[in-house]
Amino acid sequence: KHCLVVGDMPFMSYQVSVEEAVRNAGRLFKETGIDAVKLEGGAEIAEKVKATVAAGIPVIGHIGLLPQRISLIGRYRVQGKDASSARVILEDALALQEAGVFAIVLESVTAEAAKHITEKLRVPTLGAGSGPYVDGQSLNLYDIIGLSLGVVPRFAKKYLNLAEDLTRVLGEFKGDVDAGRFPAEENFFRMEEKEVMKLSKAKKKSRS
Repeated sequence: KHCLVVGDMPFMSYQVSVEEAVRNAGRLFKETGIDAVKLEGGAEIAEKVKATVAAGIPVIGHIGLLPQRISLIGRYRVQGKDASSARVILEDALALQEAGVFAIVLESVTAEAAKHITEKLRVPTLGAGSGPYVDGQSLNLYDIIGLSLGVVPRFAKKYLNLAEDLTRVLGEFKGDVDAGRFPAEENFFRMEEKEVMKLSKAKKKSRS
């Protein structure tokens, strides 16, 4: 009935400094009326998370695959494929928990690593392509409804194909316009006949 609305902090809106992170998070929080902000990153952003929480802004963490940094790794890659990398993700999760986040998104992390991390945390985890052993599931709305552009993660599930439907209906609209089928009588409004007569007389007077 009442959704928790979280604002994703844009790339480079919190990376430069702690002060800028708090200022931008505060602006996003205050001007949009959201319930929380989400920051991508692990231990390296813990200080910024801590300061943001101290300012009274609820924060969700996001670790594992970081979409805002996809240009650095080139493509979507599964995280936590071995024990060593899983431990690094756990360390990031613990650092964020200590900094004060109230939940953590685990994206594209192996199910086993996500399970291990979830069991070690006090705060809930939300999985995005991270298996069934997390506390909650998350998917991009555009992936769910089939409106995503570009590469779609393999873990996403499409429940609708709105892109295909939109292409079809817009084609039908264009066809109706080209063929003169639109607008039909039910798609526009007419003046009463007596008003048409008045308008016609007025036009004749203006010409004389």
